[in-house]
Amino acid sequence: MLALDTLGPGGTYRSRRLETLRDVTGNPVATLSLAPSLYVTRAMKALRRAPELPLDARIEAIAAAGWAFATERVAGLTVQEYQHTVSVSTGLPITVVRTATEDIARAAERIHHSVGNARPTGAVGSWHDPLTRSGRAVWTRRGDVFAVHAAGNHPAVHQGWLDVLALGYRVAVRPSRREPFTPYRLITALREAGFGEDRIVLLPTDHRAADDILRHADLGMVYGGADVVRKYAGDPRILPQGPGRSKILITAEVDWEPILDTLVESIAGGAGVGCVNATGVLVEGDPAPVAAALAERLAALPSLPPTDDRAVLPVMPLEPARRWDEHLRKLAAGTKAWLGGDGIVDDLGDGSAVLRPAIHQLDSPFADQLGRELGFPCAWIAPWEPSAGIAPLRDSLVLTAVTSDSALVDALVAEPSIANVYIGDHPTPWMAPGLPHDGYIAEFVMRTKTVLR
Repeated sequence: MLALDTLGPGGTYRSRRLETLRDVTGNPVATLSLAPSLYVTRAMKALRRAPELPLDARIEAIAAAGWAFATERVAGLTVQEYQHTVSVSTGLPITVVRTATEDIARAAERIHHSVGNARPTGAVGSWHDPLTRSGRAVWTRRGDVFAVHAAGNHPAVHQGWLDVLALGYRVAVRPSRREPFTPYRLITALREAGFGEDRIVLLPTDHRAADDILRHADLGMVYGGADVVRKYAGDPRILPQGPGRSKILITAEVDWEPILDTLVESIAGGAGVGCVNATGVLVEGDPAPVAAALAERLAALPSLPPTDDRAVLPVMPLEPARRWDEHLRKLAAGTKAWLGGDGIVDDLGDGSAVLRPAIHQLDSPFADQLGRELGFPCAWIAPWEPSAGIAPLRDSLVLTAVTSDSALVDALVAEPSIANVYIGDHPTPWMAPGLPHDGYIAEFVMRTKTVLR
């Protein structure tokens, strides 16, 4: 049993309230210490008092921590032991966890490049820059303390707040109780690399104390579903990170068969659990052939325990898996099921089950299901015509547009609710360090001010 203590400003802290974390088969894996409200308040105040680490030291420490995170023994675990723990606890295939480990290390290594790309070209990083003698925009923080309510669906979400740490914020992370292992390991590595105990903390809490973390921060980022987005939509201090609702559009002049691998990767890559996985595929003309081809390919994916190197699908405890199946059946009522209509639960016989892919065909690009994102490979295939315009494509984290219509691409790039546009044969999960995910997070936590000296 691992003991995951709170990582506070005075070191580790073990609360009286301990929560047992279990793997997908129901076996206990770790105990998680839940920090009470008073401890949270004191920790947040300590962050505010902490001195800022110089920029070069921050960049160096983040890069070193990323290397340690991916290669060395941290918090008592080798990287292989850490990856195994995440895989059995979350049900993510072990290969997905390994890739996420590499992604986090690469993001840490290139953190200077990432934050540099976000800074306006007309701004300098410090008032000490000689250019301020004649007047210059200076890139400055909007606050000092940043809070993160992290997601537990994928380890790689923890790349997001590294930029904030590099920009000089002191950071408090409230981990998901489903997957606290990644932030625990990463924060431990960051502390050992030079950030110390008073510049970054890990505060596992219940929901009541979680609000205290945000209340005592200057700015925050919160992951969650549509309900979370609605809750914080009117709060200018909070950046909500909700469902991705990523989509693919295929127009009539394009032959879709050569890009079938890309369609499959978009839906099921990384076990299909990410906000960048395609939720909807819109086809100009008859969508049935595309739906049939996708169903055939996805049906061939194996059902395996998450620690098997050949595993590609998510696994969860049997009863929650059955609830997902029931939810999908209700949601898909009235659609044509090409895959998953007779159930998506594949019982592994050890208390866990694989969530199999689902493909459903819709009658209209305006059907409600098109925006419903689920935690496994599930895509809604819909017809699309130019007369429908870009309305069915709005509210997408990623949109892959397989088209030669430049005017359509112009409209998609200009649409504010589409965060990223990939033109042609590119899977929706594609990402690269230094490029914005849902905009640069620096756009939220930084501002420019004119300095003349």
